[in-house]
Amino acid sequence: MLPLPERSQCVESLRGGLIVSCQPVIGGPMDAPAFVAAMALAALAGGAAGLRIEGLANLRAVRAATSAPVIGLIKRSVPDSDIYITPTEADVAALCEAGADIVAFDATLRPRPVTVAALVAVAHAAGKLAMADCARAADGAAAVAAGVDVVGSTLSGYTGGPVSDVPDLGLVTALAGLGCPVFAEGRYRTPEQAQSAMLAGASAVVVGSAITRIEHIAAWFADAVRAAAV
Repeated sequence: MLPLPERSQCVESLRGGLIVSCQPVIGGPMDAPAFVAAMALAALAGGAAGLRIEGLANLRAVRAATSAPVIGLIKRSVPDSDIYITPTEADVAALCEAGADIVAFDATLRPRPVTVAALVAVAHAAGKLAMADCARAADGAAAVAAGVDVVGSTLSGYTGGPVSDVPDLGLVTALAGLGCPVFAEGRYRTPEQAQSAMLAGASAVVVGSAITRIEHIAAWFADAVRAAAV
């Protein structure tokens, strides 16, 4: 396990920067490790400070292509739980082995296969950092108590009820009050929204669909054009 000051250098290298989530539409034409690695390199060329990568094959491809900081996660369903992002200790261990610098997982206060503290322990034992994907401030408070290194607003609006079209800046501010680095994430579609997250207390901002999901971006423009067509 790396000492805490050395692990914290990774977070400091991301502070004040953009993190690009290179997660293609599942089953889409860009859904292949080689394309994900290309997206990652393009994002870094544009000034991204780090990356967020889902899946072991994608993570390995990106890790082979760059030494930039990478947040790794696995999305998969497990029995009797709604926890979908990196649900088990085995998932954390696999991501650490594949090259993640930071392991992200669902830290919501829902029934879960293992505790947040158990996931943190596996990441730290491998010398990696732990990021808690949260939906509410209470999730973040519990995660900080369990020893996470970073909290994120990733899951705001995705644990039930209607999903907003705009980022949850209120959650970013609430999480910032916990005294832990905050990565703002979720529905950031414009540079202005990313700036607003920094002003709300974020340490860094994660942007995904607006940069790397061509299908989503094309749909936004196509819908706007059709709506204005005479």
